[in-house]
Amino acid sequence: MKSNQLTLLCDSEATSGTALPDDVHHEPITKTRNRIESREAEVFISPYFTHNEKQDLAEALVKIKRNRLVFNTKSKTWENSDETSFYISTTVLSAEEFNTAIRNHWRIENRNHHVRDVTMKEDESRIRTNPHIFEKLRSFAINIFRKNNVKNVSLELFNNCMKLNNVLNYEGVSYN
Repeated sequence: MKSNQLTLLCDSEATSGTALPDDVHHEPITKTRNRIESREAEVFISPYFTHNEKQDLAEALVKIKRNRLVFNTKSKTWENSDETSFYISTTVLSAEEFNTAIRNHWRIENRNHHVRDVTMKEDESRIRTNPHIFEKLRSFAINIFRKNNVKNVSLELFNNCMKLNNVLNYEGVSYN
């Protein structure tokens, strides 16, 4: 839930601030690249919401607290970044299961949608007639890159522009 849903966000903050969680999961501290991260998931079953329609649908409120230390290579210092996110669920899972599901969602978001939006500039597209055709072509290109273990899609797109023959060398692409 985002800050543009202010009533819902305030209700979630009030619930997590006044009630004890029904389940808590502390994820082990992880260190990858220039980041040290810890997460805590809290589940509140049958939360209270001001709007009746949301109250009837919500079975659980999930609070994820992330604490990150990110190494700034320019200043050579560790910078702290704390973030709290709330999620509403129509099903009840354990805090560990919610944590895993949310991580998996963001893995897809970062691995696919971020590449489409940033590298392939999908959000800036001015195509208004049958845009779904180009969406499928972008997905096809990303799938070919993933099949060929491409880690940096932006660099690969640049290399393909410089040498068009590269495109025909991918596994999964054939020509007659």
